[in-house]
Amino acid sequence: MPSSFTPREIVGELDRYIIGQTAAKRAVAIALRNRWRRQQVGADMRDEIYPKNIIMIGPTGVGKTEIARRLARLAQAPFVKVEASKFTEVGYVGRDVESMVRDLAENAIALVREEETEKVRARAAEAAEDRLVAILAGAAPKPAGQSFGFAAPPPPPRLSDSEREKLRAQLRAGTLDDQYVEIEISDSGGMTFLKNFSGQGMEEVGVNLQDLFKTMPGFGGKSRKRQAKVPEALKLLEQEEAAKLVDQDRVNREAMLRAEHHGIIFLDEIDKICSRDGAKGSGGPDVSREGVQRDLLPIVEGSTVNTKYGTVKTDHVLFIAAGAFHVSKPSDLIPELQGRFPIRVELEPLTGDDLVRILKEPKNSLLKQYTALLATEGIRLNFTEEAINELARLAQVVNDRSQNIGARRLHTVLERLLDEVSFGATELTNKDVTIDPAYVRERLGELVKDEDLSKYIL
Repeated sequence: MPSSFTPREIVGELDRYIIGQTAAKRAVAIALRNRWRRQQVGADMRDEIYPKNIIMIGPTGVGKTEIARRLARLAQAPFVKVEASKFTEVGYVGRDVESMVRDLAENAIALVREEETEKVRARAAEAAEDRLVAILAGAAPKPAGQSFGFAAPPPPPRLSDSEREKLRAQLRAGTLDDQYVEIEISDSGGMTFLKNFSGQGMEEVGVNLQDLFKTMPGFGGKSRKRQAKVPEALKLLEQEEAAKLVDQDRVNREAMLRAEHHGIIFLDEIDKICSRDGAKGSGGPDVSREGVQRDLLPIVEGSTVNTKYGTVKTDHVLFIAAGAFHVSKPSDLIPELQGRFPIRVELEPLTGDDLVRILKEPKNSLLKQYTALLATEGIRLNFTEEAINELARLAQVVNDRSQNIGARRLHTVLERLLDEVSFGATELTNKDVTIDPAYVRERLGELVKDEDLSKYIL
């Protein structure tokens, strides 16, 4: 795992995707490095070192969620993003706060299973190819004139080794790609009705109903035949062979450890569950808000949550909370929960210069995304430097006039700007499209001037 990155290296990686917000990047970099440091200390001290949870304070669209998501990807750690406002106190209608830990366990299982599958991919591909060659070898047409009696059809002729190798060569060369074959794969379709039937209320059920029904006749352990083209059949067989080679018990054990010691839970909109203006005890929605905080407290403090893969202790899960705190403030959280988030980081609102950098610099910048998308239609899109500056300026103007949604405003502005090009891309005779300041003002200028209209469109 690359969790041994130094804080400076972590910040450098985050800089490739997120503009500015140095203080927040430093805070999460230290938190991630401390996880590596904790693994190096003695076992007697290791369990006593708890993560320093973080509250990121700042308006929407400045990079709070992206920082947490990129950090988890960098650390190859299980990651869950939840909105605190989706939870309600026990007794109210809503999700149970423990569901986020179960989601973390699911993500950990998926992460570890993918890693283990990658290790056996070569062996699985070889076994799948052998199975498909055997199927293709037995796919000779039945002899003409076959009766409808009870006699079994004659077995397909056995191919020699040289004929099998010839078939394998054709398979690898792609000459059989248009041919259909009948394959037999394990059937999990019997569980579909359970997935459709079980809503949010089912997540509190301790017994895994799907595993229970698999042991019942007619629900699990069956296989079914399916017609598929050769490439799809090969992929399905490879997935089945990989599942056979992966030790699921080992995956479960490793995933639970990964969730406990490396998991990251991002609690967004935590300001929405604050009791405002000292309204504690006054009844109404503030009762529910404070109730959610008290339900969250044991999870953040450290508790044991039952999942269908085993128990997960949350003592060493890193919690990163975020909120705009326009109406409320962090001190409106209950004192016990405040104490569990010792690190407070304030993110700065984005300036016009920041918006220019966001358009150009990140590895996955918006301009690079739109250029790549339209390149699939043969359109060569080119933005001049002045056009980028004008785009950022107009986005900033709209943010200042209406709701400030930060960098997300660039999505709406760019969609409006490139609407005509995107719609008529296949019909354009001139495939070279240059976006200059005049084009930007032509498409967006009047809209930005009309303040009432821009509120609804941009």
